[in-house]
Amino acid sequence: MSVTAADIPRVPSSTLADSVLERLTAVYGAAADPEQAAPMRAYMKDVAPFLGLTTPVRRALSRTVLEGLPRPAEADCTAIALRCWRLPEREYHYFAVDYLRRHARVCSSAFLPVARHLVATVSWWDTVDLLAAHVVGALVAADPKLTADMDAWIVDDDLWIARTALLHQLRYKERTDTERLFAYCLRQSGHPDFFIRKAIGWCLREYAKTDPEAVRGFLARERGRFAPLSVREALKNIGA
Repeated sequence: MSVTAADIPRVPSSTLADSVLERLTAVYGAAADPEQAAPMRAYMKDVAPFLGLTTPVRRALSRTVLEGLPRPAEADCTAIALRCWRLPEREYHYFAVDYLRRHARVCSSAFLPVARHLVATVSWWDTVDLLAAHVVGALVAADPKLTADMDAWIVDDDLWIARTALLHQLRYKERTDTERLFAYCLRQSGHPDFFIRKAIGWCLREYAKTDPEAVRGFLARERGRFAPLSVREALKNIGA
């Protein structure tokens, strides 16, 4: 599913975002390493250009960027994320994801369309999975009415939106809505794409750390509906 102009959330005015983006582009840009950039881009299947910043270097630079700045409000988070996503290099997207993970609690349910835009734009597992587990999951946990949105996302034509619905409960542990988790897995059990099949196995494997018998029982009943990859991933730590 392509993102149309009507789907793109408005970037709110934010003095904090102005400061962050000015610092960020200067600090990241000065540290760019073209020799590292090419193999990083190739590893991520050419989803976006890279500056060539390794994770430890990038995180150290991010601390420099944010030093002395105040905590954000929701509008600041929206502005920073959307403005980072407009920049081509992938490290700026990583910065936005890390920032949202850190400040997800200041965002209300109104932030969900922004999260959806981020998931559906320049989509690959490196950003989608963290947004699913740490941002979308946090929003739904804080406002259970958003489960209706997840029920819509699981049947979305965009595989990354559907993957996000599968993974949004990844960190819920005892708070997992088991019925919804299993229903989502069944709903996408016949999906042909690797990333959906892998996500099914991953979310079941993660929940098996909390309730292994529930996962074993579910797969005993429904195993024939799942790809071998999904079953193998789900049972990796608990056996058949």
